[in-house]
Amino acid sequence: MTISEERSTEVTGAASGHDHESRKLSWTQRPGIFSQHIGTAAVLAVVGYVIGHWFGNYLTSGYSYIANSGQNSTANALALAFGVVGWLLGIGALNYPFAKLFGVDGLEEESPVDNWTKYFRYTLDHKIVGLQYVVGVLLFLFTGGLLAMAVRAELLNPTTHLFSPDTYIKIVSEHGTIMMMMATSIIVGPLGNYFVPLMIGSRRMAFPRIEALSFWIFTAGYMVIFSALPYGGFPTGWTGYAPLQTQAGPGMVSYLLGFAVIGIGMILAGFNQAVTIINYRAPGMTWSRVPIFVWSILATASLLTLATPVLIAGGLFGLLDKTVQTAFFVTEHGGSSYLWQNLFWFFGHPEVYIMALPGFGIAGEIMPVFTRRPLFAYKVAAAGMIGVALLSFFVWQHHLFQSGINPDMRPLFMLTTELISIPTGFIFLVGMGTLYRAKIRLEIPMLFVLALFFNFLIGGITGVFLSDVPVNVTVHGGFFVLSHFHYTIMGGLLFAFMAGLYFWLPKMTGKMMNKKIGKLHFWLMFVFFNLTFFPMFIIGLLGQPRRVFTYASNLQGLNDFSSVSAFILGFSFLVFFYNLVYSMWLKPEIAPPNPWESLGLEWQTASPVPPYNFERIPVIMTDPYRYSEEGAPAFADLGTGGPTDPSTHSLA
Repeated sequence: MTISEERSTEVTGAASGHDHESRKLSWTQRPGIFSQHIGTAAVLAVVGYVIGHWFGNYLTSGYSYIANSGQNSTANALALAFGVVGWLLGIGALNYPFAKLFGVDGLEEESPVDNWTKYFRYTLDHKIVGLQYVVGVLLFLFTGGLLAMAVRAELLNPTTHLFSPDTYIKIVSEHGTIMMMMATSIIVGPLGNYFVPLMIGSRRMAFPRIEALSFWIFTAGYMVIFSALPYGGFPTGWTGYAPLQTQAGPGMVSYLLGFAVIGIGMILAGFNQAVTIINYRAPGMTWSRVPIFVWSILATASLLTLATPVLIAGGLFGLLDKTVQTAFFVTEHGGSSYLWQNLFWFFGHPEVYIMALPGFGIAGEIMPVFTRRPLFAYKVAAAGMIGVALLSFFVWQHHLFQSGINPDMRPLFMLTTELISIPTGFIFLVGMGTLYRAKIRLEIPMLFVLALFFNFLIGGITGVFLSDVPVNVTVHGGFFVLSHFHYTIMGGLLFAFMAGLYFWLPKMTGKMMNKKIGKLHFWLMFVFFNLTFFPMFIIGLLGQPRRVFTYASNLQGLNDFSSVSAFILGFSFLVFFYNLVYSMWLKPEIAPPNPWESLGLEWQTASPVPPYNFERIPVIMTDPYRYSEEGAPAFADLGTGGPTDPSTHSLA
């Protein structure tokens, strides 16, 4: 096949969906019919908010039992919903469907935007969307971290208080909600969108418009959740339990609608990722050659697509209770607060693995590079990820051991919770097998991977204890559970995210992160993460409940130690942000095309990555982890010569 023939042919099967017409090259970056951007989106969001609030007041004006105070939840809900629609209209996310609806043609003539403003626009280039997600999740992380600092400042003293009890619980609730919603997209959004097409040899995502839409819905959901603060916050914690939910003020509307909005973005992102991985793999990329990070994204995408609709349904039921006085979760009117817990945790426990699995996928990509060894038991790791995804739907009621669950059901959910540790253990042992007797290059990404395994081991061991009903009943609602949760999520996911950023930012930006500042960031983050959260195991066993701003005076020393460590942990993130600014803008160091000497397909394309990723669709010839074999063939034949010399080979 000649190059010209290849470019004019629609590839099907393993490489289906690749449109190779050269006239489409600018299509990936076209923002829409109109040159709309974030400024227009902000203006239309405000307009939509005002219209929605007026419309809500108008609808409820004749119903005193709804519009019974100065805080009309129906008006607030419609204001936020109309604001989201205005945001999407302003950014251009709805241009294409409206254009098709009204028969507008000529969309292909739109010229691409190729300057810095493209990062503030609705764009169809998966690499730009990935970078937009990087900024978005870092913003989530920063604002959620500031709220965490406020929590630890309050806990410096058991009797002298910075906040009232009501304000404190609202800060805790906002912190947890922001962090959990950020965490669901912290890897799938930035690194999944950017690198999955590159790693499978695709020129784009399956549905670029859905990909871009998922990001702008993600940002809209963040703004909706954050709007709870000016509305007075919500006192339920991040889990939103009824009956507190139905008793809460107008800030609860922001919580429920925010979850629903972000949930829609999560479903779209998961569906798009799954379709892309299944249908857009390059020729020769059989399932046994798919990179382990892509396996982790596929498992996560299945969870996003199947579990999130349950959360959206629960959120909409709660909104109806708050706005039009239904009684889904109101026990005294025939509903059940227990129903919310089942709906929430049916999503909420798969959500834990939505966060954990991509982290292990990143570790699986990085370890072979810095040990120069194949990934140990690759197929076991892939099977473990699918097993975790499947079993995660059978464990949700271990969160309800003290919430009225039928005692006869406790052994079943204790068993399923312990069973899920088996495929999780497989993944962990794959990492240990890869590291066994290896000569490790302790570059910054590898340091974060090693820290991930250390932290997750502590979180996993304590999780086994919590799966046991008697222990769970004893420590439920205390700092022991809080510490376990942070070790598994923050200690695993966040360290994996940092490993991925340090590893892949040279490819994303063409610039290397400063090594000295990066190592300072790592050691501050690793040491003070453990010094912050490990004492909380002790605090919890000594009886301190979470979400309470006062505690026994004999626990002040441990709380002070944990708070001071948390402040230094927070400072470590400022070190990271400084490194980002220093390395990207102040004193940038140009990155080599493949600084880590990786065999991964994403490193074999040009730097910076061209709009359509590959000049020709690569033909995959082997798995990507053959580091220890002398004269091992390149991962793929790019028609360019392999990983280091883009000049010699012809397409097979």
